[in-house]
Amino acid sequence: MQSVEFDLSAFLPYRLAVLSERASRRVSVAYDKPLGLSVAEWRVLVHLNRCERVSVREIHNCVNLEKSRVSRAVTRLENAGLVAKVPGASDGRLVEISLSAKGVEALDSILPEAMQVERALLETISPEELAMFYAVMEKMHAALDEDPLARPRSAMDLQGIDT
Repeated sequence: MQSVEFDLSAFLPYRLAVLSERASRRVSVAYDKPLGLSVAEWRVLVHLNRCERVSVREIHNCVNLEKSRVSRAVTRLENAGLVAKVPGASDGRLVEISLSAKGVEALDSILPEAMQVERALLETISPEELAMFYAVMEKMHAALDEDPLARPRSAMDLQGIDT
C-alpha cells in the first residue's frame, strides 16, 4: 500500500516552522547564555515589556504558549526576581504580572543582541521584499482568521499591522 505522495521539505507549514525555530534559537543565544532563560521565559519578559501589567491568561493568549508553560515561566521569573505579581487593577482577586527593576535591567542587557539578529535577517532583503513578505504573511493570517478550526489571533497580534 502506498501513502499519498508528500514532500515534507516543500510543505509550507513545515518550512515556516523550521525558519521560525532557527530564528528563535539564534535569538535565544542572547538570553539563554547570560540569564539561563527558556523560550517561554523570554516571551513572557518581552510581552511584559510591551504591555507592562497583564494576567497569565493575557500572556497565554498573546505569546502562543500553553497556559501551563506560561504559569511555570512566570513562577521561575518571579523566583529569579525578574517579575512581580500584583493584585489586579480592576479585580483584586486576580493577579497581574509586571517586570521588576531587575527584569527591566535583564531585558536592557539582552534586547540589543536580539535586535541585531533581526537586523541581520532584514538586511538580506530589500524594503520592497520585506513589504511583500509582510503582505503575504497577512494574507495567510487572514486565511487562518476565516478557518473556524484555527486559533484566533489576539488583539496584540493585530496592532501595528501594515499591509
